[in-house]
Amino acid sequence: MKNFITLLLVLAALAGGWFLRGNYGHSNALAGDSAERKILYYQSAMHPWIKSDKPGRCTICGMELTPVYEGDKGFDGTGGDNIVALTQTQVQVLHVQTADVKVQPLIRTLRVAGMIDDDSTRHRVLSAYIDGRIDKLHVNFMGAEVSEGQPLADLYSPTLLQSEREYRQLTGDLKKNTALRLRQMGLTQAQIEALDKKPDDALTSQILSPVSVTVVAQSVYEGQYVKEGDRLFEIADFSTMWFQFLAYEQDMPWIQLGQSVSVTTPSLPNKSFEGKVTFIDPNFDEVTRSTKVRVELANPVIDGHRVLLHRLYADGALKIEAQNVLTVPRSAVIEAGPEAVVYVDKGGGAYARTLIKLGRRGDELQEVISGIQANDKVVTNGNLLIDGQAELNRSFMAPVEAPKMAAPLAKLSEPQVKAIGDFVKVADAMAAALAADDLPAFNKASEPAMMETGTLVENLRSAEGISEGLDALDSSRHFHGFEDITSARQAFHKFSVAATSVLEPLRAAEGAPTFDVWECFMVDQAIPGAQKKGHWIQVHGRTGENPFFGKEMLNCAKEIQRGGEKP
Repeated sequence: MKNFITLLLVLAALAGGWFLRGNYGHSNALAGDSAERKILYYQSAMHPWIKSDKPGRCTICGMELTPVYEGDKGFDGTGGDNIVALTQTQVQVLHVQTADVKVQPLIRTLRVAGMIDDDSTRHRVLSAYIDGRIDKLHVNFMGAEVSEGQPLADLYSPTLLQSEREYRQLTGDLKKNTALRLRQMGLTQAQIEALDKKPDDALTSQILSPVSVTVVAQSVYEGQYVKEGDRLFEIADFSTMWFQFLAYEQDMPWIQLGQSVSVTTPSLPNKSFEGKVTFIDPNFDEVTRSTKVRVELANPVIDGHRVLLHRLYADGALKIEAQNVLTVPRSAVIEAGPEAVVYVDKGGGAYARTLIKLGRRGDELQEVISGIQANDKVVTNGNLLIDGQAELNRSFMAPVEAPKMAAPLAKLSEPQVKAIGDFVKVADAMAAALAADDLPAFNKASEPAMMETGTLVENLRSAEGISEGLDALDSSRHFHGFEDITSARQAFHKFSVAATSVLEPLRAAEGAPTFDVWECFMVDQAIPGAQKKGHWIQVHGRTGENPFFGKEMLNCAKEIQRGGEKP
C-alpha cells in the first residue's frame, strides 16, 4: 500500500512537469527568453489557488511553486483569484469555524413599541336619565373597582319618586306600562321588581353599575343637582387591555392575525404578558406609512387592583417563524455596500469568496436566494480575516489603475429633504435640552422622535449603502419618560450615533438641507462603554453645546465640516 501511494505521488509530479512544459512552451529551451521576462507571481500546479509573490512550496501538497511570467495566463483553477488558501496552523490561529448551509425555518423577533389602552368597546359614560339631586356617593374616587349591580350613587328625583309610588298602586297592563317608563328613567329590571317591598318613606333611588368595571372619571359630588343627559361617571372594563403599536410597511409581511406577542412595560420590569394579534388597521397613515396593530392582553386583579394600568408605555416582541428557506448564520455574511459575500470551505484549507443574494433577515439566520446551495460549508468565524487576505490577493494581481473619483450622490427628493429637515429639528431640540441639563424638556422634546425617525427611515430606504445605518437608527428611536438625566443621555447617545452615521454623508447630496454635525472627543467619560468620540446633530448656525456633559463642560465641542474635516 505504501509503495502504491509513493507511485501515485511520482505520477502526479510527472504529470505536473508535463503540464508545465505544455503550458509554458518548453521552458528549458526558452530559459534565456524567460530570464528577460518579468515574473508576475508564483503558483502551485496541483492547487492553482495557491499563489505567492516569492518562490516557495505549495502549502497543501508541498510541490515547488512555478513562476508565472508576464503575458502568461497561469493555471486555471476553480475560484481563481477568489480562492484563499490557509495552512492548518493558520486555520487554528485564526479560529476558523464553519457551518452547514441548511434549509430550515427562519425565525425573527420583531420588536415594537406602543401604548396599553382599555377595550374601547367596553368603555362607557353613565349619564343622568332624569333630573334630580345626588344625595350620596357610594364611589367617590377614580380607579375604584366596582362589580355589576353595585350602587354608585343615591339619586333624589321627585318625578322618579312619583312614578315608583304609582307603580306600587297599579295592577295589570297599567302596571306594565309604568314599569316600562321606570326603565326609561334608569331603573334596572331587578330594581323595578323590588319596588313593592321598598319602604314608603324612602326618598331616593340608587344608580347601579351596569357591569363589573373600573371608575375612570367622576363628574358629580354629593348635593349636586343634575339634569337629564349630564355626565355622572365614566367607567371602563380593564379586565382585557389593548396593546396598540405602529407597524410599518416593511413589517407587514411578518405580521398576521393570531400571532403571539410578548409585552413588557417599564412599570413592571420583572413581568411579561402574552397576547394575540386581534386586529390590523387596513388604513395606512399617508405621512408615516404605518398602521395600528392591536394585541389583547388579560389584566388580572392582584391585591385589589388591576396589574396593567391605563395608558402605559410598553414594548412588544413578536416571535415569527417563516416557512423552510435556504439559510446561513448571520455571522457568515459580509456586507460591503450592495454586495453580500460568504466564504465557502472547499477543503484542504481553501476558501472561495462567493457572492450571494440575500432575502429576509432573522434573529440568527439569513435567508439566501442564490449563490450557494444546501450542504455547502460557509465560514462563520475568521471570515473577516480571510476576506482581508482575499483583498490583498486581488490587489496583488490587479493592474494598477488611476484612482477614480467617487460618484456624486443622487439628488434628494422633496419628501426626503422634508423628512431630513423635520428630523434635524427634533434631534436639535433633544440635544439642546440635555445641554441645559433639563430632563423634563428632553422628555418632551423626544416625544415626536419615534414618528419623525420612522418617516426619515422610510424616505431614505431607497438610498444606497446605508441600509445598516437605517436599521440601527430605526431600532434606537424608542424613547419614554426618563427618571434621571444619565439614562436619558445614554439613550440619546445611541440615537445620535446612528443618526449622524446616516445623515452626515447625505450633507454632500444635491438639494440636502443644511445642518451641522458637532463632535466631543471624551464622551466615554460621560457615557460608560461609549467610544471616545461622539457626534450629534444641530440646526445650522447654532453654537455647539455638548449634550453628553451639559453645563459641566458645555463648550467641549468641535464642528465637523462636510467630508469629515474639522475647522
